[in-house]
Amino acid sequence: MKKITTYQNKKVLVLGLAKSGVSAAKLLHELGALVTVNDAKQFDQNPDAQDLLTLGIRVVTGGHPIELLDEEFELIVKNPGIPYTNPLVAEALTRKIPIITEVELAGQIAECPIVGITGTNGKTTTTTMIGLLLNADRTAGEARLAGNIGFPASTMAQEATAKDDLVMELSSFQLMGIETFHPQIAVITNIFEAHLDYHGSRKEYVAAKWAIQKNMTVEDTLILNWNQVELQTLAKTTAANVLPFSTKEAVEGAYLLDGKLYFNEEYIMPADELGIPGSHNIENALAAICVAKLKNVSNAQIRQTLTNFSGVPHRTQFVGEVQQRRFYNDSKATNILATEMALSGFDNQKLLLLAGGLDRGNSFDELVPALLGLKAIVLFGETKEKLAEAAKKANIETILFAENVQTAVTIAFDYSEKDDTILLSPACASWDQYPNFEVRGEAFMQAVQQLKESEM
Repeated sequence: MKKITTYQNKKVLVLGLAKSGVSAAKLLHELGALVTVNDAKQFDQNPDAQDLLTLGIRVVTGGHPIELLDEEFELIVKNPGIPYTNPLVAEALTRKIPIITEVELAGQIAECPIVGITGTNGKTTTTTMIGLLLNADRTAGEARLAGNIGFPASTMAQEATAKDDLVMELSSFQLMGIETFHPQIAVITNIFEAHLDYHGSRKEYVAAKWAIQKNMTVEDTLILNWNQVELQTLAKTTAANVLPFSTKEAVEGAYLLDGKLYFNEEYIMPADELGIPGSHNIENALAAICVAKLKNVSNAQIRQTLTNFSGVPHRTQFVGEVQQRRFYNDSKATNILATEMALSGFDNQKLLLLAGGLDRGNSFDELVPALLGLKAIVLFGETKEKLAEAAKKANIETILFAENVQTAVTIAFDYSEKDDTILLSPACASWDQYPNFEVRGEAFMQAVQQLKESEM
């Protein structure tokens, strides 16, 4: 990493821990900053704070006292999950104390090129695809995944050498806290309406996403989803070289034409050879192909890598096959849009959908067009009755109910026939029955595994 002196003897407050906060605190401490960590969790229940204290880092736990700001901090490194409406954060803004996120630190110390990926949907899948493509037959260094994908950006930036690439998944929350962060390649997978409770308005949400390119120059490349008119319009306002991808038209970039994937008229592979289904995953693959071609990955390696890619856990992930029934885990589909995208990749006539979860007060009428023609639907959780109403509007003849995901798998399997597909794509958050979507997805996969074992 670059040995910068920017933070030597500088008073810095790290606000909020979790992985990124711990990483930021340790890095700043190593760079000579006078670090104070503040976390809401009580000290005796806070192993991260206890660990930092043993390193000689000051910790303040059990809340976010505004009087901390009286200590005249020169900088705050904020956990992305803490909103700007938090009283301490709001007061810091009033006092004009600079606030950044941990990815800004990563950008300052990184010796290697950065590929940044953001968007409403598809970030993790696209980031993973890019990492695999850039590591295909690589002879020097490696592509290291970082950021919102689960590996703190500042940790990976410390470990990376000049021969590596940092492939960073970036949320809108993280991008709101950048000043000089500068990827050499950036990708925006798409922009839909999301996280308005955090950002306050769609305009602010889009501005946060668009911030990924604010320090890019004509020597950098910004890869955009040309299916979205909004991104076409925004493209006129960037200094970066724009490289589009599209599933609707041939563009000067990556595109889908007659069931085949191309890059600048150069044939890459058939779309139906992609290891994961869905039109949204074709978009993700096209974005990844753009990066791969910029990094001189061969067409043969692109085709092999994307054919063998079975998906990211809980994101239209192929789990396996039992008695010629195929199982897919899309537990990450915690909203209607995500389930619509998942359904677009399958033949509804041979598809059994498992759905349901936390009731947030919304109806599921928007989902009805995507449900048309389903062979069956198995419903669970707080929203099962609402989803049943949507299923009736879609004229689904077979509507089944289950206690939870595990029993839903058994019920769907018993009703299914050879060559059917059973898809978990809940269209709801998990919190009514499971602590998070990962645990829900694991429950689905365990149930499939039990089916496999019972057939042995």
